Amino acid sequence: MTSLKSLTLFLFLQAIFLLISIPTTFSRSTFPSKDEKLSLIENTCKKTPNYNICFQSLKENSASSVADVTGLAQIMVKVMKAKANDGLNKIHRLERVRIIGARKALSSCGDKYRAILVADIPQAVEALEKGDPKFAEDGANDAANEASYCESEFNGKSPLTKENNDMHDVSVVTAAMVRQLL
Repeated sequence: MTSLKSLTLFLFLQAIFLLISIPTTFSRSTFPSKDEKLSLIENTCKKTPNYNICFQSLKENSASSVADVTGLAQIMVKVMKAKANDGLNKIHRLERVRIIGARKALSSCGDKYRAILVADIPQAVEALEKGDPKFAEDGANDAANEASYCESEFNGKSPLTKENNDMHDVSVVTAAMVRQLL
């Protein structure tokens, strides 16, 4: 009887030890630490043409702390969308002011920013979701080109230089990040 009690106690203590040790071992090996996630962001951003834009954009989004490279690229596509909306909103404001000689260029830029929002960004989103990074890279590169084309519409006197540069820079960072998935 005492040997049965001893055996029961021994198995009980072993079970408790096992329960205590598994979660700590599991969490260390399966879930990256905060430093490991920061390292992933830093290493990923170092492989892009603009580390600062990459790092700042990702650090501002709390989801980046639990994302892999694909998740980081998806966050950057959301940043692209925000920049495209900023540009299109500025175009609408400028169209209401009626800047002399800028009507045609603003209309053309509006078309380019709408193309970014209805074609390039959805292409990048869908491609990342389907695991096809080449098409996501193409969408990001197309968005960068559209912003550059918009800037050239004004022959050096663009009221959209900041927005075009922001859109271009975020897009080339996104394209470079997606290229890491190839």
